[in-house]
Amino acid sequence: MSFEIHVSGHVEVVVEHTLPVLVGDLVASGITAGDADLWGPDAAAEAARRLGWVNAVTVSRPLVAEISQLRATLVERGITRVVLAGMGGSSLAPEVIAATAGVPLVVLDSTAPGQVLAAIDGDAEQGDLENTVLVVSSKSGSTVETDSARRAFEAAWRDLGIDPAERIVVVTDPGSPLETSAREAGYRVFSADPTVGGRYSALTAFGLVPAGLAGADIGELLDEAEATLLEVAIDDPRNPALVLAAAIAGTAPGATRRDKIGLVSDGTHIVGLPDWIEQLVAESTGKNGTGILPVVLLPVSPELDETPSDLQIVRLVDDAEHFRLIEQNPDEVLLSGSLGAQFVVWEYATAIAGRLLGIDPFDQPDVESAKQAARGLLDARPDSGSPAFVEGDVEVRVSDPALASSGTLAGVLDALWAQLGPTGYVAIQAYVDRVAVPQLAGLRELVAADSGRPTTFGWGPRFLHSTGQYHKGGPAVGVFLQILGSDDVDLEIPGRPFTFGQLIAAQAAGDAAVLVEHGRPVVTLTLTDPQSDVLALFEAAQ
Repeated sequence: MSFEIHVSGHVEVVVEHTLPVLVGDLVASGITAGDADLWGPDAAAEAARRLGWVNAVTVSRPLVAEISQLRATLVERGITRVVLAGMGGSSLAPEVIAATAGVPLVVLDSTAPGQVLAAIDGDAEQGDLENTVLVVSSKSGSTVETDSARRAFEAAWRDLGIDPAERIVVVTDPGSPLETSAREAGYRVFSADPTVGGRYSALTAFGLVPAGLAGADIGELLDEAEATLLEVAIDDPRNPALVLAAAIAGTAPGATRRDKIGLVSDGTHIVGLPDWIEQLVAESTGKNGTGILPVVLLPVSPELDETPSDLQIVRLVDDAEHFRLIEQNPDEVLLSGSLGAQFVVWEYATAIAGRLLGIDPFDQPDVESAKQAARGLLDARPDSGSPAFVEGDVEVRVSDPALASSGTLAGVLDALWAQLGPTGYVAIQAYVDRVAVPQLAGLRELVAADSGRPTTFGWGPRFLHSTGQYHKGGPAVGVFLQILGSDDVDLEIPGRPFTFGQLIAAQAAGDAAVLVEHGRPVVTLTLTDPQSDVLALFEAAQ
């Protein structure tokens, strides 16, 4: 088999109870056949136009030669640095593919001015703007982050006397506004399959074009995926997708469903897969007050020392059978397989999990709310108001004055943790330049230990196209810690009446406003000097 899954302990009981229903209802073969009725009458219309990912391997085969030829042409012209402007499903899959293949791909999925400037300027190792190609990926063609990045790159190339038409490759759905404008501008356009939703698009043009141009062997990736298709298509209790779906979304008699999964990567041959799984699962299932919350963990994360009863550990390893024999891991799910196999199994399993949860796994009803709030703030440009207090160089704002009653940063965090119930979680949302302060991600481990609850970490605005749906549509048990950066660096967005700095500030404020409307507690910390203030934040979180 090209994919292995092992379950034991409590989760094995859950799987054994859930599998017979899935097999008897012919769910696996139904998905393969494009049965849109599997998720109920309310979801049928959306599902009918969102099942193209089942055929992605076949549909994508002709792309391999096209992408390879374009890469050869670019390399011959000395264009060897690939930058990807995309969000959510348009960036996470190619990021994993490129990292696993060990090829360089610059992913620009932020509106932080410093991060945009770094992507434009390049570096001594990979090169600069003169040897760069930009892949602009947007399914709708109207994603504000991607559109803004495209505008900035176009202006930078024109300043150098370079025609952007020679350097921009577009991936979008046919008929989108981006396709129209791109063809008029003379850009190379790859049309994606409109019957595939963004988060299920790993094996379509959205995943393959940027990774292939960066040098990944996308033909081999499709071969890996194809080798798994028969396994996931059959109605058999050994089907790995059925087993995985049952493990993460099933229930056993007399037991409460574990509604969070802790994703641990102990393997070495796949890099960054939990980030892709996080988006796929959270955005697909987090709605109607239910869902599965993925929590990306390290092998030494606090949640593994004392695992909460509502957290199911899913461990990604190089060899599941070998790992099972040498380690005692009761209640864990062990997965191993090639990257292509992982993509296929997780896509099937997530769609099946949607059926088990009684929700539509293909829509994202709450994603647009934060976008609308951000647009409103960009139009109105309201003052952010005075902070509740300032400690050192950190400004503290709170959704409820009671959270700031201590007057200290550590006290505010303790007050936020106190809002957590027995099934709660902490979401850290970092609207800062992740290239400049990557160490900020280490805050997750400290907060998880301090709060005693599963903790997620997301770079903003990237997570708005991922876990953002779960935050508003999932169970109302989260508390939210926003971290903003404040510095002198900003960058104009050509043709727009706002800058990148104003855009990311509006996105953070808009998301906070929607969370508060949904009754979620929010603490916002603005770091005046992110590089130095991170240490103060780490100390407060301990």
